[in-house]
Amino acid sequence: MDHPTYEQEYAQMGYFAVAGVDEVGRGPLAGPVVCAAVILPVEEELRIVGVNDSKQLSAKKREQLALLIRERARAYAISEVDEGTIDEINILQATRLGMKRAIESLPIPADMVLSDGVMTLDIAANQRSIVKGDALVYSIGAASILAKVHRDALMKKYAEEFPEYGFERNVGYGTKEHIEAIRKYGICRIHRKTFVKKFWDGRVRN
Repeated sequence: MDHPTYEQEYAQMGYFAVAGVDEVGRGPLAGPVVCAAVILPVEEELRIVGVNDSKQLSAKKREQLALLIRERARAYAISEVDEGTIDEINILQATRLGMKRAIESLPIPADMVLSDGVMTLDIAANQRSIVKGDALVYSIGAASILAKVHRDALMKKYAEEFPEYGFERNVGYGTKEHIEAIRKYGICRIHRKTFVKKFWDGRVRN
């Protein structure tokens, strides 16, 4: 998957700024959903070996690849959509909003956008959704890596502010430890209230 096959095919059709976009953090109980968009060069000498769906890579490998992606990308952008917005408009719409923001923040305008799954975005550029795109499409995989590394670092910072929840380990997901902490302490300001209803008694940590 670490070969720009889709991007090269679109380049042959006249699309020279093909952006991959992906998200990380749709499922957690806390923290934002993070979206990234990236336009990578298609020249063989600039190809980044090892790009894959971020979930299939170790944390160390993701960090190494993220550095290369930032270094070699023609353009990239990262967008966060916070827990309040997720609660207000739901996680699907928050993800669509985050992807739109990331794409529109690219310093080079995308003329084709490739996204993972089945996702229609409110953007001006041409777009195509590809099921399992994060594991099949070079630029989508790269976007997933940037989003994952960014979100993990953010959750580690939140762990310093809210040590009770183990965010440095669970990055906001609903692990047994995390759920027990919510039952004991209530929620903090980065929790998604619509996601914790089953085990939250209404208390909010000061």
